[in-house]
Amino acid sequence: MGNTILNVALRRIQEDLQATQGELQWAVDAYILVFAGLLFTWGVLGDRFGRRLVLVGGLAIFTIASIFAAYADTALELIVWRALMGVGGAAVQPATLAVITNIFPTGERGKAIGVWAGTSGLAIAVGPMAGGFLLEHFWWGSVFLLNVPIAIAGLVLSLWLVPESRDPHPGRIDVGGVLLSIAALGLLVFGLIRGGEGDGWLRLTVLGPALGGLLLLALFIYTQRRSTSPALDVTLFGNPSFSSAAAALGLVFFALLGATFFLVFYLQGVREYSPLQSGAVLLPVAIAIAIFAPRSSTLVVRYGAKAVTTVGMLVIAASFGGFVFLQESTPLWILLVLLFVQGVGMGNTMAPATESIMSVVPREKAGAGSAVNNSVRQVGGALGVAILGSLLNSLYSSRVTPALSGLSAQQADTASESLVGALSMAESKAAEVAELSAGVADGSAQAADLARAEDQLRQLGAVVDPAKDAFVSAMHVTSIATCVVVLVAALIVAVWLPGRQVNHESPTQRRKLLGDKEYDSRWMAGHESGTSDPDLPGEVVVDLSDVPWDSR
Repeated sequence: MGNTILNVALRRIQEDLQATQGELQWAVDAYILVFAGLLFTWGVLGDRFGRRLVLVGGLAIFTIASIFAAYADTALELIVWRALMGVGGAAVQPATLAVITNIFPTGERGKAIGVWAGTSGLAIAVGPMAGGFLLEHFWWGSVFLLNVPIAIAGLVLSLWLVPESRDPHPGRIDVGGVLLSIAALGLLVFGLIRGGEGDGWLRLTVLGPALGGLLLLALFIYTQRRSTSPALDVTLFGNPSFSSAAAALGLVFFALLGATFFLVFYLQGVREYSPLQSGAVLLPVAIAIAIFAPRSSTLVVRYGAKAVTTVGMLVIAASFGGFVFLQESTPLWILLVLLFVQGVGMGNTMAPATESIMSVVPREKAGAGSAVNNSVRQVGGALGVAILGSLLNSLYSSRVTPALSGLSAQQADTASESLVGALSMAESKAAEVAELSAGVADGSAQAADLARAEDQLRQLGAVVDPAKDAFVSAMHVTSIATCVVVLVAALIVAVWLPGRQVNHESPTQRRKLLGDKEYDSRWMAGHESGTSDPDLPGEVVVDLSDVPWDSR
């Protein structure tokens, strides 16, 4: 919810803090990059010292950072506190999935992960809606204060309800590997953001950080392969269930967060919706995820994770492809349908892919495995905002520049940097004209000043429509890029994710294979779900997806 609520407030933050488009991207990416970089450390700490302990500590850090972020006076301060929020969030996220993996038996884990994934849909809904309501009545910092009571409630409930669990044989923490990964990702994304700010992709200020980040990333992978206690267990990627699902999730979140970034500016800039209205528009995707994610486990039992996840990604790609047809005057119901379709695809992608990843991770290493799962998603999201945001900015700047010839150099620079800059100048000048008009009427202002301001307003007003057209055109190209990325993810899953294999064991053989207690637990889970076994018609489904085939 922390990121979705921030997206709604981006325009207000940009206006109040005079933030550049690049600083806005860093306000989003600072959280995601620190989050992704520290996931390994917090996952290992949770496995070593206790997952509930790490969960509670992370919620405390997140609460404190949210309070300071709410009262940031500059864009730099906001970026710093967002980074600290990432420290706390990095502790919370892997702990939640690790707790689910250890509490629920395998037969119920798929459904539990579906509910876990479905809560993200609720967050997508609550975040923009609550953020929009707060921005209608308070200043932008209130969107961060909303995190405080929620995090405190989570802290108290965790202490009360969540049992402690830990790895009985933990390894040492690879601090150097974690720091190396943070430096690599930070440099890479910094270079991408500079490229999108108009410096040009071939300048040293862009290529230097980007190539440096790639070299450090390669060094990180090399050191992890040689380390006896790596921050990232790279051997997990040798398992097709793990590697293909992780890669696909990373690409999907690359497209999803990048698209959300430009969709907010389309709603608030092009269509001129209020923050509350733009938050309400995102409601269909949230509802669809909340409905379909918990139910995806039933489809996986019948058709397999490969089929369900592949179809889900194709549905997501179709929704992004539909963005190409959006214009300023497109009927709202078309956008709502596209967002609902996107949510259906996400609901049938997130949970099956996550279950595919966690099914191959030993329970005692659930924290580290969950960290890998979440870090791939978050890194993909960070790069999506950076790359797609940079692409959007570059395309917008090139398309709007011909319409800026009548403006001063400073005004042209502001208008070419972002759509918000062009709109803000026109709105500010309109307010100035209104003030001068009142001044001329009461004798406190000169008519010449009013005439000069009205002339400037006409010049700025003439730029508004071309700026909107330039943004929509840039958004169309960026939407095509997001669609292609998701199609690549679907291809990866279709080719490499293992398909559903037929279970030929009789109920008696399955009981012997699992043991009485585990068999009864999985049978009860299948009975409660009301799902019949596709391999044994008339029998209740008993999940054997985690049992190696060579042991049957």
